[in-house]
This record gives sequence, structure tokens and C-alpha cells, in this order.
Amino acid sequence: MTTRLADRGIRVVLLDIEGTTTPIAFVHDVLFPFARTRVREFLRTHEAEADVARARVMLEAEHADDLAHGADPPSDPSRSVDAMTAYVHWLMDRDRKSPGLKLLQGEIWEDGYRAGELRGQIYPDVAPALARWHEAGIRVAIYSSGSELAQRRLFESTAAGDLTPLLSGLFDTRVGAKVEASSYARIAQALGVAPATILFVSDVSKELAAARDSGLQVVLSLRPGNAPQAERSQYDCVETFDELR
Repeated sequence: MTTRLADRGIRVVLLDIEGTTTPIAFVHDVLFPFARTRVREFLRTHEAEADVARARVMLEAEHADDLAHGADPPSDPSRSVDAMTAYVHWLMDRDRKSPGLKLLQGEIWEDGYRAGELRGQIYPDVAPALARWHEAGIRVAIYSSGSELAQRRLFESTAAGDLTPLLSGLFDTRVGAKVEASSYARIAQALGVAPATILFVSDVSKELAAARDSGLQVVLSLRPGNAPQAERSQYDCVETFDELR
């Protein structure tokens, strides 16, 4: 199915990353293990950096919140680097969309990108689509649970080159959770456009439902390896950005 964005009044294409612009395998088999194996040493060697200290404070607050809600996390992460590492691993095992975790992961990945150990992966149709939309006057923005820094480094380092000049905004969970309609309202406000002029593309139907509740137009991304979505029939679907013209 080919969707003509101009016919739908689209002014901004808002893209998820995992399972939409980027293979899930890159996130789960490359980025997550890279961060996991480096947490302990990274905390030891970067403890004086402001963002690392901020991540630790956030994680300590999240740990207290876990205890208050009856969870059983590892021991207090403020006690030692080993305790903080154990809590980070515990959060990763649960695929928690934790702001503190995402900030810390982003800082670890930053080291990897700088050292040339990591390079952003995208589907082959992504770079041509970004250029096509940009040429047509349609802005492109990203909304991912990964930190803004992690998003920037991914799109800076692709095999197609630095794609960040084609992006008008990078949004992470500081605007809110991806399953909350209010998050998409904040993004529309930040971009200065009406929600109905934004097309959100994601592989997760719950995110699409939240975006639609906020007035955005939505499309379900069907990439290889994506998890089946029970609500698939409720959405227009695309297998490639070539279908979004």
C-alpha cells in the first residue's frame, strides 16, 4: 500500500527507532549487551561526570520507588558500584523503560560510538526516505525510549552517513511515556504543528493507540523480526518506507 503524505496533510513524520528505522536485533543483540558488559567499569571511571552522576541519582530514586511498590530489586544501589551494577542489570532483564537506565546506557553507547566500536544501523530504505521527505518539505522527527544522545549518535554514524541534518527533532521519554497520549501532545506542541498533521510510525500498537488518541495519524511498521500485534487490523501498515511517499 502506498500512502501519499501530501494527500493526508502530513507536515511531520514522527518515527520510532527499534523495529521501525532500525532492526530489533541491533538494539537487543548489539546495543544492550554492549552496555550491560561495560556498566561496572564505566561507573568506576566516569563517576565524576555530571550526566553519570545524574543517572545514578535517578536510579537511586527509582530503586526506592520499586521498594515502595512491593518489587524486590537488588540491594540499595547507592551503597557501591557493584550494587548499582546489579540494579542496572535487574532493570535491563525486565526491559524497563527507566529514565535513569536510558540515560546511563546512552552515556555508555556514546563511549562506544566515539571509539568506533559502535555504528548505527538502519534499514536500507530509511536514508532515501528521509531525503525524499526532506526534499518535499516534510519534517522528520524521532521519538524513542532511548535517550536523545543515543538517538543522535545512532543517526550520525550510519553506513549512509550522518543523517541528523535531515531530522527536525529528537524526543525521548522526558516528554512522557510512549503509551501516554499526553506525550504526543507535547511533541506536537514542541514541533509547532497540529497533531493531525503528524504521522507517527511505530511497530507497537499500544504506542499507536496513544498517538491516535492525541490526534496524530498513525501507521504500523511491519519489519522482519517485529513482534506480532494483536490489533494489527486496526491500523494501516507498511513494510518499508518506500510505501510512504
